[in-house]
Amino acid sequence: MSSSQPAVDPGHGYLLDNARVQAGERFTWLAELYDGVTRGHFDRLGVQAGWRCWEVGAGGPSIPQALAAAVGPTGHVLATDINPAWLDPHAGYEVRRHDVVADPPPQPGTFDLVHARLVLVHVPDRARALATMVAALRPGGWLLVEDADTELQPLACLDEVGPAQRRANRMRRAVRELMTRRGADLRFGRTLPRTLRAAGLVDVGASGCFPVGGVACDRLETATVRMVRAELLAAGLTDDVEIGLHLAAVDAGELDLTLAPLISAWGRRPS
Repeated sequence: MSSSQPAVDPGHGYLLDNARVQAGERFTWLAELYDGVTRGHFDRLGVQAGWRCWEVGAGGPSIPQALAAAVGPTGHVLATDINPAWLDPHAGYEVRRHDVVADPPPQPGTFDLVHARLVLVHVPDRARALATMVAALRPGGWLLVEDADTELQPLACLDEVGPAQRRANRMRRAVRELMTRRGADLRFGRTLPRTLRAAGLVDVGASGCFPVGGVACDRLETATVRMVRAELLAAGLTDDVEIGLHLAAVDAGELDLTLAPLISAWGRRPS
């Protein structure tokens, strides 16, 4: 793999496309890994009955459902995605197809909370997407953005004790290369506090976490590698034998897999 920074290839779109069959499995395990973290931030920010919330790039249904339960019948939750196929329009929240970069903000100036998790890291025009989200906030409303920072912790296996762990780390580097070629910023998470302040938000804070080991990390790894297998092979970043050995080691529970740190940052639109 080349050590130089490859050119962005936006013509091939989002690498982890919702249209792929493995997307649903990824949403399940991402929810298992991170929903508790996200709900903790909702509680900290005071999400309560009657709030209006916008879930940006929702992907799966777990967070819109959690927000709908928190705001109750007097509140409103809008869940948007460029492909909302995995969302349930009959589960107590509104579903809308929306591109946070290309489309104007829905109902500008009205939301108590706007939230996006693992969205902006994949969007080449992050500044425009962030401006759209800020414009949707009411005065005093909160923006919560949660994104990975792969460069902070790039390994799949922290304890690289043998060939299976070294192979897992090679596979993680290959997937990172694909993401970079599609326009992902693998250092974006660390910039979030500064980015929110630059957008004019106040009371900015942040925290970080990453899981180590367990079934959810294993299943997410399997779904992700299977999802991008064709792209990995086409790019010459690995081969079928390497992929097969890696997936077998994951299925056998031989690896204590981890993920990049998730950086959560929040800020309030001034009153």
